[in-house]
Amino acid sequence: MLDLTKSRVLITGGAGFIGSALAWSLNQLGCDRIVITDFLETTEKWRNLTPLRFEDYLEADTLFDALPKLGDFQLILHMGACSSTTEHDAAYLIHNNYEFTKRLAAHALTTNTKFLYASSAATYGDGAAGMSDTDPALHRLRPLNMYGYSKHLFDLYAARHGLLDQITGLKFFNVYGPNENHKGEMRSLVNKAYTQILDTGEITLFKSHNPAYEDGKQQRDFLYIKDAVAMTLHLATTPKATGLFNIGSGTPHTWLDLANALFAALGKPPKIRFIDMPEALRPKYQYYTKADLTKLQATGYTTKITPLPTAIADYVQNYLATNHHLGDPIPSQP
Repeated sequence: MLDLTKSRVLITGGAGFIGSALAWSLNQLGCDRIVITDFLETTEKWRNLTPLRFEDYLEADTLFDALPKLGDFQLILHMGACSSTTEHDAAYLIHNNYEFTKRLAAHALTTNTKFLYASSAATYGDGAAGMSDTDPALHRLRPLNMYGYSKHLFDLYAARHGLLDQITGLKFFNVYGPNENHKGEMRSLVNKAYTQILDTGEITLFKSHNPAYEDGKQQRDFLYIKDAVAMTLHLATTPKATGLFNIGSGTPHTWLDLANALFAALGKPPKIRFIDMPEALRPKYQYYTKADLTKLQATGYTTKITPLPTAIADYVQNYLATNHHLGDPIPSQP
C-alpha cells in the first residue's frame, strides 16, 4: 500500500481547483514532498498555492523536458486539463487533454509510478447509455461537448491498450467548493450564485426545455471538493484500485435544492427567477446525472458523503464569506 506520508507526489493542474485541494489534503496528512505543475497565466489561480507546502513549481509546458531531472515519484495525480465545457478549439483540447495525458501515463508506467488522472462525468453525455464506471460500456458513450469527448478519447485509448488494469481514471461529477474562484464561467453555481445574491438578492436559474423536468428540477450529482479529494486519495492508496471510477455523491439533487441550501447558509429567504437557456447550450445540456458508486464502495470506501446543506454551509461561511482558500486558518466557530 502506498504510504502518502513517505511518498513524493507530482500534481499536474496543482494550482487549479481539484489539484490544489489534493495538495491541501496531502499537506494535512503530513506530505509536502510535492511538485506542482500548472499554467498560471493571468488568472488569480496562484492564490490557491499560497497556503500550501510543496517542493517546487513549474509551468506545465516545461514538464516533459524537466522530468528526467525531477527525480523519482511514487504517485502522479494528473488533474491538469482545459476544463471548459464550452471550448470549441478541438485541436487545443486534443493536445492539452488527450496527447498530454498519453505521454504522462507512458512515463508513469515506464517508471512504475502510481498514476491517477481526471476523466469526467461529461463523458456520459445525456446518460442514455447509463452512467456506469464499468469499462465494457465505454464504446456506447456519446459525450455532448468537445471537452467531454477529449476526456472520453483517453478513456478509450487506455481501454484499447490494456492500461486500465494499471492506471486509475476518475470520472468527476459536479464538484464544487473552495479554490474555484479563478474558473470564471466554469465556477460552480454555488460560487456564482453567492455573488449574485449579494449583488441582487436573487438567484437566476435556467428554465427547463425538456418536458420531463420542471423548471429548476433538473438533477445533478453535486459533490463537495473535500469528499472528492478523500475519494481520490483513497483510490491512490488502495492496492489494485485501477480502472475507471465515478467520483460523485451518488445522490442527485435539483438546482432548487442547491439554491435553497445556499439561501439557508446565508440566512436569507429564497428568491429565485428563471431565465431562458441559451439556444447554443440546449442540445448539450445534461438534465440528469447520478454517480453509481458501487465500484468505489467495493474498494472499501465507507466514508459518509457530506450532505448538500452541510457542505454548502461550510463553503459559504468558511470560505466564500471570508475569502479563504483551502489551507488558510479557519476562524473558531462560536
